Amino acid sequence: MPKDAASALASPDYRRSPVPRYLQIAGVIRRRIEDGVWRPNEKISTLQELEAEFRVARVTVRQAVELLQSEGLVRRIQGKGTFVSGSVEEKRWLKLDLKWRSLASTIGMNVPRFLPVTTPAPEPPLKPEDGTPAAHYRYMESVQSRRGQPYSFARVHLDENVYRLADQRFGREPTISVVASLEELKVKRARQSFIVGTVEPRVANLLATGIGFPTVEAHLVVADADDVVIYVADIIYRGDCVQLDIDLLQ
Repeated sequence: MPKDAASALASPDYRRSPVPRYLQIAGVIRRRIEDGVWRPNEKISTLQELEAEFRVARVTVRQAVELLQSEGLVRRIQGKGTFVSGSVEEKRWLKLDLKWRSLASTIGMNVPRFLPVTTPAPEPPLKPEDGTPAAHYRYMESVQSRRGQPYSFARVHLDENVYRLADQRFGREPTISVVASLEELKVKRARQSFIVGTVEPRVANLLATGIGFPTVEAHLVVADADDVVIYVADIIYRGDCVQLDIDLLQ
């Protein structure tokens, strides 16, 4: 292979992505740490080495390292360099099992922070094949966190009649876990779809991440025994914490 071609392959063009360069570089370093290229307490490449590797300005590399430091993934020691933290937490801790009960149980372990809704509620995004729309929906927005770190933002439309069955619980627990636990409610269908996206400014602020950061966006629709759509949710997860778990034999 010609030298120029090899050089082009070795040097990714960060201009191709709308994500800021420091976030892209932070993502590469984060992945190397997760993959064990640099182990706990091990020194990573110097700022000068990273600057040369990624062919960006020193300030861009510094921003990337400072971001990882704020996440607790690395620590900087004056005069010695940057080191991987002593214990590296499994980043993709949120394993989304694509089964109704498992999903409801996983999300149910978290405590949501409900947000005030000051603008008129949007209509639920439904398709004809989803079922019959409920007469009235209760619209809610919430942020879920783990160890003080926000990881998902949810927009939920809940059938008003279902909300009245457990209004106190719906005000403090994840909506999907309450729906799954109501014995008087029979779920006929629960479908979920995913897309990979990037975070927009408002959600970036709520999830304490950068604009353009990768996300996994889930759309969940639940219908009851009468084919009435009782629950519609659009959930945006930070892309760095999600792992989809699919049993191909079920």
